[in-house]
Amino acid sequence: MNFLRNFMAGRYGPDQLNGALIIAALILSILSRFAVLWVLIYLSYVLLILAVFRMLSRNVQKRRAENDKFLRFWWPVRQKFKAYFSSLKSRKTHKFFKCPSCSNLLRVPRGKGKMQITCPKCGERFVRKT
Repeated sequence: MNFLRNFMAGRYGPDQLNGALIIAALILSILSRFAVLWVLIYLSYVLLILAVFRMLSRNVQKRRAENDKFLRFWWPVRQKFKAYFSSLKSRKTHKFFKCPSCSNLLRVPRGKGKMQITCPKCGERFVRKT
């Protein structure tokens, strides 16, 4: 164990981009089994090699900058997925409306009849049936 600790000293190690590369490589390798496309197999190998290269790299600043670019792209996508799955969980008890003026997503309890909804972001008031 000490050998591995000494070997990885000064190297970048794993991060979110490496995790995404490995997951993409696994998905491509599974798809290549069904589609029997050699391009997918080679692309999955390239992604795995790139992930290992990034983990073992000593150029920490460049790898950190790459991960920051990835996170700037991935964070809004992740937030949209998170909001979508959260709304699916509470779909039975709440109804969701978009504010007509600022497009903010508002959550209102179901079964209350017609309600006047006030947007907390812009103060717009509108009436909807819940």
